[in-house]
Amino acid sequence: MRNAECKGERRGASDLALQLRIPHSALRIGGGHLQEHHLSVARTARYFTLGEISPGVREVWFVCHGYGQLAGRFLRHFEPLADGTRLLVAPEALSRFYLEDTTVPARERKVGATWMTSEDRLSEIDDYVRYLDALHAEVFARVERGAVTLHLLGFSQGTATACRWAARGAARVDRLILWAGDVPPDLDLAGAAERLRRLRLLFVLGRQDEYITPKVVAREEERLRGHGIPYEVRWFEGGHEIDAELLKELGQ
Repeated sequence: MRNAECKGERRGASDLALQLRIPHSALRIGGGHLQEHHLSVARTARYFTLGEISPGVREVWFVCHGYGQLAGRFLRHFEPLADGTRLLVAPEALSRFYLEDTTVPARERKVGATWMTSEDRLSEIDDYVRYLDALHAEVFARVERGAVTLHLLGFSQGTATACRWAARGAARVDRLILWAGDVPPDLDLAGAAERLRRLRLLFVLGRQDEYITPKVVAREEERLRGHGIPYEVRWFEGGHEIDAELLKELGQ
């Protein structure tokens, strides 16, 4: 669902390329061309965990936050699941930004993060798939993969991130939970169907969620059925939020 994936994003009216609807590589300035280039660089990513690595761990959960959230705060929703049998891992999106305008002093402004924007989105998607692959390798260098099940939960914008990683990444996901979002419309379901059929796909949706409508749900179900991808849907009486009671049920 596009609304869930890019909730809160704004496009600047002064963006010349957007106004002209032409790619950066085609812009002419003076006597030359403005050309777009890409360079891969190393950078530091941040993630948080709940639970200890021990022989008692039976489940590893990767939980991907929504637009404008930070991983540490998001992970607090999952504290009831940290019962000694689970290791919970919350990666933080690579792009942070201020949530408040410059009328608020910088040291007092709240900060959030986003997995991607509409600008150079394909590069950002490639970056976070590689990032999550690296984090997966780090976690399972210390956890025996064959002794645990891997649960991947995405919330809001994080549902698109979780889907793309499940479809394109190195991880073998056992259960994919899409909370307040859906499979991104640009994901090639024909190509991803085999991997998605091997996992348990669950949608968790609030009946008062302003971004979920019956039309959106029906369209999503039609797409999945058309590719033979099984799924379940769980509804709760709430909006665009994590419902604590239902989350506990999913952990049982």
